[in-house]
Amino acid sequence: MDFGIAGKSALVCAASKGLGKGCALNLAREGVRLTITARGKEALEATAAEIRKETGVSVTAVSCDITTPEGRKAALAACPEPDILVNNAGGPPPGDFREWDREVWLKALDANMLTPIELIKATVDGMIRRRFGRIVNITSSAVKAPIDILGLSNGARSGLTGFIAGIARKTVRHNVTINNLLPGAIETDRLRANFAAVAKAKGISIEEARAERMAEIPAGRFGTIEDFGAACAFLCSRQASYITGQNWLVDGGMYPGTF
Repeated sequence: MDFGIAGKSALVCAASKGLGKGCALNLAREGVRLTITARGKEALEATAAEIRKETGVSVTAVSCDITTPEGRKAALAACPEPDILVNNAGGPPPGDFREWDREVWLKALDANMLTPIELIKATVDGMIRRRFGRIVNITSSAVKAPIDILGLSNGARSGLTGFIAGIARKTVRHNVTINNLLPGAIETDRLRANFAAVAKAKGISIEEARAERMAEIPAGRFGTIEDFGAACAFLCSRQASYITGQNWLVDGGMYPGTF
């Protein structure tokens, strides 16, 4: 299927590896010109080179911390008018809420709620003027089924979800959609860190924690960044213009609810 977005431009945040990389790669395969960001310059440049080699598209790498005003300024200077915005940032650490002070909470909110909102504010009006825009926020399955050790993520990402629910209904008439993509257990560094936290809390090995989690997934496996990136690319497609304000789970059937 031709997604109809060849030649469009995309700003993909935190894209040197993991979920962001999966999204960037799948967009590039559709002919989308990329600006990708991450804090680690070496890994970011390696990913940019990999994507260029496979797809031949233009890839601009901006090494910055997207959760800071300076980082966002650098990213937007490189890509001031994206047609596609993929918001992503590393999730806050797992743990016990009793250990988190105000500063820890504010850092989580800055990264996983306020940064996406700032980037949307900076880009959405241009999308509206051009009558094309696709905004995808990478959040978490925890907004549908909270995970006890991920309280910071549960709170910050749920705040973003509530904000998006309102604004997405205002932009869609201009062919600008805003959706949230919710990863379940996808093979990333983040997932491996969670296994370590669970293993420590339960007094079991990391291998046992991994096996327990996999046994709970109806698909019988962990997802890949390819699975996740393909879903992102579709939400950014011409064909997805009637989908907005949604929370799409990519979790192998893990979420047990009907709604």
